[in-house]
This record gives sequence, structure tokens and C-alpha cells, in this order.
Amino acid sequence: MNPHNIVVLPGDGVGPEVTREAVKILQSIADAFDARFEFSEYPIGGVAMDSTGSPLPDNTLTACREADAVLLGAIGGPKWSDPTAAVRPEQGLLGLRHNLGLYANIRPVRLSPALLASSPLRPEFVEGTDLIVVRELTGGIYFGPRQEPSDNGVAFDTLVYSKVEIERIAHIAFQLAQSRRGLVTSIDKANVLASGRLWRQTVTEVAKDYSDVCLEHQLVDSAAMHLLRRAASFDVMLTPNMFGDILSDEASMLTGSLGMLPSASLGEGSRGVYEPIHGSAPDIAGQGIANPIGTILSTAMLLRHSLGMSAEAEVVERAVDDVLEAGYRTSDLAEPGESSIGTAEMGDLIATHIRSAAQRGA
Repeated sequence: MNPHNIVVLPGDGVGPEVTREAVKILQSIADAFDARFEFSEYPIGGVAMDSTGSPLPDNTLTACREADAVLLGAIGGPKWSDPTAAVRPEQGLLGLRHNLGLYANIRPVRLSPALLASSPLRPEFVEGTDLIVVRELTGGIYFGPRQEPSDNGVAFDTLVYSKVEIERIAHIAFQLAQSRRGLVTSIDKANVLASGRLWRQTVTEVAKDYSDVCLEHQLVDSAAMHLLRRAASFDVMLTPNMFGDILSDEASMLTGSLGMLPSASLGEGSRGVYEPIHGSAPDIAGQGIANPIGTILSTAMLLRHSLGMSAEAEVVERAVDDVLEAGYRTSDLAEPGESSIGTAEMGDLIATHIRSAAQRGA
């Protein structure tokens, strides 16, 4: 059996720390289930700018194109935070998505029962939360025509969508809903934006191909409110690029910490880029206290979507739940006065549970 080729892009800040634990988890899967993985590391983001002058060096992009899957840590930090700079770390991530044709960002938001008390919201508002944000990733306001601030004090970013872009992301959302609870909530601003009206019209047309899925439309401001009041009522949220960026970060706090949530960026075919939704957290980088669970759960998505290893992905997800149920917490999840464990310790515990599950025949 040929090994699965996994490119690791540790990136900046806590990125190297959390990806190290994700690799540890994949190695435990290899040990427990007779799988084979081949890992190679390449720079991206700020560290790549420092070493090569580019946030996405050519050899990094080439390696990603040849990989079965890509595991990414985080990019950016205060050292490279000048928004007026011609070259910025974020360009590496945007370039990677563009060059690999990754137009769909999948962000599951599931509240582990063990973390019900960790949510900043009252338990009755968040209990049962289990939703997926399907975010269009390569269109919208981040990619439309723009003008940087000029001498006369004017700048603009243009929100542009085509029907084709909306159709392809809508199909992914409806297909996901078919395997879940059968509800797609499409998010737009159709009462104000022309692009929002195209979004709503197009999603409504696509829905006709999925008679087993219910479609509802919500304005983005209404959706932001309902996420805080009745999160468990959502199943699959289909969003334009910017709205998905904001709403998925809001939704992450339902689970108790930004460090809990994974994501997958997908296009045509099986290759994807897998990363936690959190940033580089430079304030805690190097301290060994970052929460690696979002990155570890991203490896579960990697196993499922890129490698076709759904059973192994479920073992990873159950191991995370088991460790949390046993009371272990990183500092971002710990209650005041409650003891916590570090990044490596959390990775070790989850890896141990994976090996134990394999021995039990799970």
C-alpha cells in the first residue's frame, strides 16, 4: 500500500505547536489501523516571507498540488501586521485556495456534551448544537475589484458573485444536508444587496434538485441573532464568503473556545486543505498551552474527505469526546481555579485513546 502524502504547513505563531499534535494523531492512526502516511513540511505565511520573500513559495505550492491532503496550522502575527504592506502573510492562504481551486469551506460546529458549562451562553441556548457552516471561499467581497485608500480619502471593495459560483457551493450544502437532518439555511442580505438577491434566487433554483431537503432563507443579521438564541435549530448554513467568515467565528464561541473548531477547504476531487479556524495566537505562541483540538478534529476531516477513512475519522472524534468527558481541559476551556493541561499533553491523551479504541476493536 502506497503511503498517503500529507503536506504539513505549520505556519506562524501557535501553528507549529498544534500541527505537531495533529501529526501525532495521524501517527497513532497509522499505528492502530495499519495505515501509512508520509509527511513533509513547507513554509507558508510570515515565516515563508522571512525566509523567501513570498508568503507562498513556489516549492510550497508545488508540494501542495502533488499532495493527497494539506494540513495547515495558522498564519500571520504582529511582525507582519501592517495592512498597507504590499506583501502580507494572508496572501499565502488566499493564493493557496485560489491555486488549488478550493471554493468550499466546511466548518462543523458541534458542542461536546462535556463542554456544556464552558459555553459563555446559558445551557438551554446551546445544548444540542450540531451544525455545519458551508462558506463560499473564492468569491465575494474579498476577491472583487478594489481600491486602496487614496489621497482623497476613498477606498472600496466590490462584492461580486456569479450564478455559477453560487450554484456549485449550494450543491455542496444540499448534499451535506441529505446526510444530516435535511435542512439548509441560506444566508444573504437580499433586502439590500443585489448580489444577495442573485444568491437567494440561485439557491432557490438549486433547491429544486433536492426534494428531500428543506430550504429556508435568513438575512445575515437575523441569523447572527438566532445563533445565540437557538443554535440547535440550524443544520447546514450556506453562506457567502464574508458572512461565513463572521458567522462561523461567532458560532465557535457556542462550543466554549475558538480553539475547538476544525475546517476543510475543498474543491473538485478529493484533495483539501485542513486547518483550525483560529488564528496564530501570537500572545501564547511558544508557551505550550494552545488548544490543539481544532487541528486534531481537522485531521478527522482530512481522513474522511481526502483519504476515504471515515471509520478512522470517527475514532479520532470519539477520542476527543472521551478525553473531554474525562475532565481534561486546556487553559482556554478551564473554569477559573480549574487545573489545565498543555498542548502536548492533550495530544498525548487523545492519541492514547485512539490506540485503546483500536485494541478494543472500535
